[in-house]
Amino acid sequence: MQSPCLKEVSEVCLSSCCPAPLFKFSAHHDAMSKPRSTSAACRRDFAATTSSSIFPNTQFTNHESLPSLQESFSDFTKVYPRYQETAQVDQIRAQEYYHLSQSNHTCLDYIGIGLFSSSQLHKQESSSQLNSDFPFFSISYKTGNLKTQLLHGGQESELESAMRNRIMDFLNISANDYSMVFTANRTSAFKLVAESYPYKTSRKLLTVYDYESEAVEGMINNSEKRGAKVMSAEFSWPRLRIQSAKLRKMVVSKRKKKKKRGLFVFPVHSRITGSRYPYVWMTMAQENGWHVLVDACALGPKDMDSFGLSLFQPDFLISSFYKIFGENPSGFACLFVKKSAISSLESSTSTGIVNLVPAKKLLQIAGDSSGTDTELEQISRLGLQLDALGTASSFSGLISNHTTQTRRLEREGYQSAEEGANLTGLETSEIRESETHANLIKDKNSRSSRYGDSLEVVCRGLDQVDSLGLMMITNRARYLINWLVSSLRKLKHPNTEGFPLVKIYGPKIKFDRGPALAFNVFDWKGEKVEPVLVQKLADRNNISLSYGFLHHIWFSDKYAEEKGRILERREGGVKGMDANKLKAKSDLGISVVTAALGFLASFEDTYRLWAFVAQFLDADFVEKERWRYTALNQKTIEV
Repeated sequence: MQSPCLKEVSEVCLSSCCPAPLFKFSAHHDAMSKPRSTSAACRRDFAATTSSSIFPNTQFTNHESLPSLQESFSDFTKVYPRYQETAQVDQIRAQEYYHLSQSNHTCLDYIGIGLFSSSQLHKQESSSQLNSDFPFFSISYKTGNLKTQLLHGGQESELESAMRNRIMDFLNISANDYSMVFTANRTSAFKLVAESYPYKTSRKLLTVYDYESEAVEGMINNSEKRGAKVMSAEFSWPRLRIQSAKLRKMVVSKRKKKKKRGLFVFPVHSRITGSRYPYVWMTMAQENGWHVLVDACALGPKDMDSFGLSLFQPDFLISSFYKIFGENPSGFACLFVKKSAISSLESSTSTGIVNLVPAKKLLQIAGDSSGTDTELEQISRLGLQLDALGTASSFSGLISNHTTQTRRLEREGYQSAEEGANLTGLETSEIRESETHANLIKDKNSRSSRYGDSLEVVCRGLDQVDSLGLMMITNRARYLINWLVSSLRKLKHPNTEGFPLVKIYGPKIKFDRGPALAFNVFDWKGEKVEPVLVQKLADRNNISLSYGFLHHIWFSDKYAEEKGRILERREGGVKGMDANKLKAKSDLGISVVTAALGFLASFEDTYRLWAFVAQFLDADFVEKERWRYTALNQKTIEV
């Protein structure tokens, strides 16, 4: 089915929140052809045009009736003609990340910011010998005092200094205002804050997450052990917006006397549903005596450009970096602490802070070894790091540990649900070392940082994002995610009721939604297909998805009947009379399939996901896949 040809009538002139004209109206929007003066009008027009122009008056009840990729793309560019202006992204993808097209792989499970490109890695591999200067770097773990490290620093290598400068420059964070430490992963960063925060005088911990996160759960557990009173925001069904009245009651202090009330942990937007949260909550928390921690791990790669750090100045900020999109999800996290807030921290000895170690140093350790069992074990472990490219052992990159290696593991059968991918599979509390190949050669076209006397750190991933800019990256993601949402909602089962195949949680078609999506697939009887099964079948189709668990959902009386039907208990949840009330409540929620669009996502990626999900319109699709799997002489695991 084709969308009607959209006649150019006018372009929407967008304000600061709508930085450029995004789409053109069709003739039936002539009444709205004049540029709107408010951002609210821009948002309404965008949603209305998207809803009415993508497969208008059409429902797809058979996966074979879907239009082709080429036909769909033609219609897509008529709805969003300015998508063509983002062609530079496709050029970067083709030249620097050609492994994605070679493997025909769609990666929709990466979160964070990529440091390097695949081309950069392989050029370095082909041109460097193992004993050349710094072709690799790894991370080493150390036990230390966060407060001391922030106040006085530590012995820092030239590599660490260069990487620190590059990252702070990329995020627009001033070294005059913030101190930074590298941490093993996102979980470690949260844990470090929890173990150093002064809960004796500022007793409360208030979090704003609509999904289960291992990093946040770890922070909560550590904080409770240190005497913190833990609270959480709730999210109203069905749109999963912040339940404002309840959160305001928790944030606002009734006392006139200013006193630090505790730690307010704010993620800016949900990395699962794509919901964006008003920044006013940060201001309100600060005005009422809270320290504010901003979780920036789910932000887009250039979103810090529009965040307004100098305006809000949070006390803590956590950001995550992975190494190579679609190839090496391991990486590290960065914990930034406002210099004026360091003095309030308590001294505590913790693990989780890491050093960046050049491979040359690892080789020197091996060469200088006296051969003791302990040294040999250490050298062996370090050596394995250099060969472990692609090991999913970090906080960032893949939101699941269901990496591309899973396709090889399928020959031995499916992973169990516990071992398989989940939202925070990589956010493991067990610290494991990881590595990356980094092209550290000088590139005159790159914004690189000095490394030693003659070499510079070149982070091609960061350079590419800088060259594209906030507007191009944001607009491209906006077009793709809204097309995907609209198209998924067009899939209906071929029965008389026209039961929808897909249920989307959180925002639907929306101008300022994030590029993440939480959804479930339902069969023709209205029964949910387990998210882990959807993920496994997607993986067979070379599409990497993840799954997560939505919680802290609040139902008004209007939806009381739905509540019992919708909520499920998370596996391993607390039970019994003695269970913590908050934890017991958070164990009730909804397991969902998740997809995240990175800056390299293309229309073909979103189309492939749509076409894959449409296959569930065939009532026998799952059974056919099971038989097909058995026919390939692969071990069958009951799913």
